[in-house]
Amino acid sequence: MRFAAIIFALLLSAPTMAHQLKASVTTVLFNKRTNNIELMHRFYLHDTEHAVDHLFDGNADILSNKEDQKRFADYVESHIALQTLDGKPLELKEVGAQVDGKFFWVYQEVTIPEGIHGIRMSNGALRDLWPTQVNMVNIEGKGKVKTLTFSQDDTWLEARFESVNPE
Repeated sequence: MRFAAIIFALLLSAPTMAHQLKASVTTVLFNKRTNNIELMHRFYLHDTEHAVDHLFDGNADILSNKEDQKRFADYVESHIALQTLDGKPLELKEVGAQVDGKFFWVYQEVTIPEGIHGIRMSNGALRDLWPTQVNMVNIEGKGKVKTLTFSQDDTWLEARFESVNPE
């Protein structure tokens, strides 16, 4: 009987524990068709709602207010940076943001520099609010997918691309 009560209590608490991890996923796509590096940042809408309460004094509506969506996108963009491996900044341009189902997306892009062999990236979005926030970045379109994981005290991480030898 005691075991059944413990299992029942765990089942009741599971929904509240289900989204304790604060995390985002970013795709950095080297798009040969557009000649751009395209960044697509995906945040759980639940996290963005809590974030805007902290960032904008509880007076924001991320779901339906385009101005608040823009303010949150500007916040995200101010916490993202790209560089070449030798430290040359890549100036990201704002493309837009949107609510899509249970996610909030922020989009950025920059022209692919000639002869790029890797990137350095900083992704501190929401990490100033929640020290346990984890920002995972998948880099695609330059050989095998590379993954950077920003957690704890990570500020800049880098990904190097394999040289492609013509046959």
